[in-house]
Parts: sequence; structure tokens; C-alpha cells
Amino acid sequence: MMNVEVLYFAGCPNHPPAVERLRTVIEQEGVNAEIIEREVTEPATAGFLGSPTIRVNGKDIDPAQRGAASIGLACRCYRGGLPSVDMIRAALREVY
Repeated sequence: MMNVEVLYFAGCPNHPPAVERLRTVIEQEGVNAEIIEREVTEPATAGFLGSPTIRVNGKDIDPAQRGAASIGLACRCYRGGLPSVDMIRAALREVY
């Protein structure tokens, strides 16, 4: 089973639509995945690049951001506001 984490802070307006998009792509791809939503309250959380951050089996869905330093409790800027369907799909396909 694939482990998919969504890191967010309370009140993030992009958290719910990002999770919905993630669920849709997982269903379309027919992937056996568990989505774990983790609320971040401490800015030093490892790998938190802003809300929402999505990681598949521990890797950020954006290869260009893997290894980047945590930025604290801030919104994450994706082109278009949310992680794209293509970015999510590519991250899932990397694992299976």
C-alpha cells in the first residue's frame, strides 16, 4: 500500500481542495493508497514546505523541491494555487 501524506496548517484554504484532487487522481489511477492528513503546528516540521504539502512514500510530489528546507507555517505556492493533476499523477506513478 502506498503512503500519501498531506501536511497542512489549520485554516489553509487550499487543503480541502488539494485533498479532493488527490483522492480523484488516486481513484483514476487505481492506486491502493492510504491518505494521512497531518496538521502542522510546529514550524520546524521536517519537510514542511508550506500548506498543503503532499508526499508520496515520504517524497514531495514536486521533484524540484525534494530536499528543500522547511519554510514554516506559510501557504505553499503552486502554479494555479493547487498541486496539478499531472504533478500528483507523476508522483504516484514514480512509486508503482
